Amino acid sequence: MISEDFKFIKPGEVRTRIAPSPTGHFHIGSARTALFNYLFSKKHEGIFVLRIEDTDQERSSAEFEKDIMESLKWLGLNWDEGPDTEEKYGPYRQSQRTDIYKKYMEKLIAEDKVYYCFCSEQDLEAERQYQMSQGLAPHYSGQCASLDKKTVKKYLDEEKPSIIRFRIAQKKVAFEDLIRGHLEFDASLMGDMVIAKSLDSPLYNFAAVIDDFEMKISHIIRGEDHISNTPKQILLQEALDFPQPLYAHLPLILGENRTKMSKREGSASVHDFRKEGYLPEALINFMAFLGWNPGDEREIYSLPSLIKEFSLEKIQKGGAIFNIKKLDFLNGFYIRQRSPEKLAELCLPYLAAAGLPIKTESDDLVKIVSLYRERLKKLSEIVELADFFFKDKLDYEKDMLKWKEMSDKEIKGSLDKTEKLLSKIGEWRKEKLEEVLLEEAEKTNNRGAVLWPLRVALTAKEASAGPFEIAEILGKEKTLKRIKEAKELF
Repeated sequence: MISEDFKFIKPGEVRTRIAPSPTGHFHIGSARTALFNYLFSKKHEGIFVLRIEDTDQERSSAEFEKDIMESLKWLGLNWDEGPDTEEKYGPYRQSQRTDIYKKYMEKLIAEDKVYYCFCSEQDLEAERQYQMSQGLAPHYSGQCASLDKKTVKKYLDEEKPSIIRFRIAQKKVAFEDLIRGHLEFDASLMGDMVIAKSLDSPLYNFAAVIDDFEMKISHIIRGEDHISNTPKQILLQEALDFPQPLYAHLPLILGENRTKMSKREGSASVHDFRKEGYLPEALINFMAFLGWNPGDEREIYSLPSLIKEFSLEKIQKGGAIFNIKKLDFLNGFYIRQRSPEKLAELCLPYLAAAGLPIKTESDDLVKIVSLYRERLKKLSEIVELADFFFKDKLDYEKDMLKWKEMSDKEIKGSLDKTEKLLSKIGEWRKEKLEEVLLEEAEKTNNRGAVLWPLRVALTAKEASAGPFEIAEILGKEKTLKRIKEAKELF
């Protein structure tokens, strides 16, 4: 690995970009790439650019573009230049840059560096199959590379289906990757590549090269799945007399089964993590460790501290394992940093979405959420943990009330005794409830036989916060009502 100072550009001249396609929700892999580009640019007082690569008009949508932008803003990765900013080097949507691409394509056509290819899909597929049967790497044979201008004009006038291919130089292409060191490719194995469907329909490699040049991108930091595109883009840069930016290819994010996470994995988008109740600080902290390591034991990093510590030299080459338990741990930590009032505010939408009758003007919600603050790994869990507080009547099987081998008669007797004790209490505080009920439990020498039926009667759950804290929040009237309803099951 070489130093990130290799051919270093002065502070303030660093320009990085994130260039997602709006063909689906913003994937966690794209978000990690955005984070590393953001951190690198801010570390060096540079510019972070958002470019929307929407040349695939059939699959692109305004809905997904909106999701990309909202996800970046929610994470705190605010771009300096993008679709909603003053267009210094814009427009920043590829669909609005057709004339720019056309200008460069016409230049390449005039210099005979590209040509029209009229081969059918069937012929190309037959060629690929034959090459593979011979143990060769599939590549275009160049059948249309030497068509004379008269024939090309004739075919175009007849509107014969065509694409535009770039003449690949028969040479070695090498570059210094800021993470992986020296990389070299044999271009003769590639075959002439398709760079456009027509003058008005550029494909990825061509459009990206033009955009990176026009937008003055100095460093291209992206996933290692793009390594194979890099020599092709370098050849295009040479053909257009563009300077070569610096490249850094990040390790792939792998699922726990060590296969690449894809857009098709339902919970792999920022949208879904946000919906489940993960906090942006937790996701940022978690993503930073997907391939990067500061070199010490610290695990908690805010965005400002990441900017200060970030270095491409500390990025690993091997795949980064997506460990959901680590994300849950970090999210739980950041949840506990929220004030009780703020946490209640964050949990409210999840309770409301579950159809629970919430009284937002009451401070009970703050108490309820505070009760489960230490247990929450994500905000959405508040529904499962605390829904019983808001229900008028609970639904559960009477066997849940049983502690070990208790008979129905013993359960009912325990509830009778608890009801009588609680009905006499005037000062309805957790401490008083605990004093009275634990005294009774000590008499029976069986704490579970007293507290377990009460816990279930109040919550309809086998696991919950302590019954004293719950009873205090429920209040005397509601607590006694639920004990009566539990007794009615017998």
